[in-house]
Amino acid sequence: MDWFKRIKEGITTQTHQKKETPDGLWNKCPKCKKIVSSEEFKLSLSVCQHCNYHARIGSIEYFDILFDKNSITELNKNLLSADPLNFKDTKKYSDRLKGSVVGEKIARAIDFAREKKYPLIIISKSGGARMMEAAISLMQLAKTSSKLAKLDSDGIPYLSLLTDPTFGGATASFSMLGDMNIAEPNALIGFAGPRVVKETIGKDLPEGFQTSEFLKEHGFIDLIVERKNLKEKLSQILRMISK
Repeated sequence: MDWFKRIKEGITTQTHQKKETPDGLWNKCPKCKKIVSSEEFKLSLSVCQHCNYHARIGSIEYFDILFDKNSITELNKNLLSADPLNFKDTKKYSDRLKGSVVGEKIARAIDFAREKKYPLIIISKSGGARMMEAAISLMQLAKTSSKLAKLDSDGIPYLSLLTDPTFGGATASFSMLGDMNIAEPNALIGFAGPRVVKETIGKDLPEGFQTSEFLKEHGFIDLIVERKNLKEKLSQILRMISK
């Protein structure tokens, strides 16, 4: 009874406790499980130095990697999505209303590249179309693809960089239409997820299905480039194309 009373009251015979580690100081690789300091992980461009796992990063981080500091100007900064369907949701939909405007901003970026005769680079990361927008989201496929066709007719280079993950309408349109399609190592790229594909075709999928390595082997992408080499490689390709 004494033992039960001690447990019930939160008293144990253990004389030491696990020391808590403050959040944000360390990073654990989801692939190899190695732990490094957050500062070291940041300096390696969010790539594991032990297994070369490329963690997901945002657009700002890619801009810092690819471009010189203070050389970024955002176009159409105040452009926002509308809500023509007046979609009802259990969550506050207005807080998540960011979908169709992406296609519009990409279309306007292509127009800007045509006007200025600038090479175009699109960095893709997408989980797929927002079903709340229905046909409106699907129209972005036709819009961006037709704009890129005009860019190609003008002879202006377009490089597509696919990151983890790139799925849905992005893959079905602008992400796979580059003069060169480039991906990071082990990026997941496809239209539908592997579970949906497996259920649709009724067959087991090959090992590594939808990874950038698998797609390169089957001719869907041209190059796989590690994050640390992106700036140099993209610059090299643009110089070659320009000549």
